[in-house]
Amino acid sequence: MERIICLLIGYACGLLQTGYLVGKLNHTDIRKSGSGNAGSTNAVRVLGWKAGILTFAGDVLKCVAAIFIVRYLYKESSFLPLLCMYAGIGTTLGHNFPFYLHFNGGKGIAVLAGLVLSFNPLMVPIPLTAFLIAAIFTRYVSLGSLLASSTFFLEVLVFGALGKFNMTAPYRYELYIVVLLLTILAWFRHKENIKRLLAGTENKFGSGGKKTAE
Repeated sequence: MERIICLLIGYACGLLQTGYLVGKLNHTDIRKSGSGNAGSTNAVRVLGWKAGILTFAGDVLKCVAAIFIVRYLYKESSFLPLLCMYAGIGTTLGHNFPFYLHFNGGKGIAVLAGLVLSFNPLMVPIPLTAFLIAAIFTRYVSLGSLLASSTFFLEVLVFGALGKFNMTAPYRYELYIVVLLLTILAWFRHKENIKRLLAGTENKFGSGGKKTAE
């Protein structure tokens, strides 16, 4: 039951579609411009850096908020890290598939940033570095996003093997499965980007193209 509650808490927080709201304040539906995505990269492309930063910050903070709520409600739980991860995947689902916008949201990478930050700040540097290296040197935000999600999954495996989560084996293995599902979801949401990356037709950030990663 706790898992379902945490999923619902996350989904409710994820429904705050920052990009859509920022766009509306600028009399624009960013889902109908640029890549058609409600995430921060498309907000930068369509509305500029200020809108993109606001969108990114809002999407990060809504996941931070969801995990904060779960930590408060279940602070005595023996499997709190697992419950936090359920809140994180719930927020991602709310962000990616908001029911009131016909399930047309973002791709969840800014939410992932909030998840990593609030789940364990010590895990931030490696996914962040992977993202920055790919995004800066190739200018493919999609590639950076995929690397960030994958390295986070690997980090969770390593931290778990080192006993950093303080949970018994069944909960730890369940945590691995939840993070794996989160990683698969990120790759699924970027499937069109992956096709373009493989074909060599993915637009680079700042190139003025219409397709973006987030």
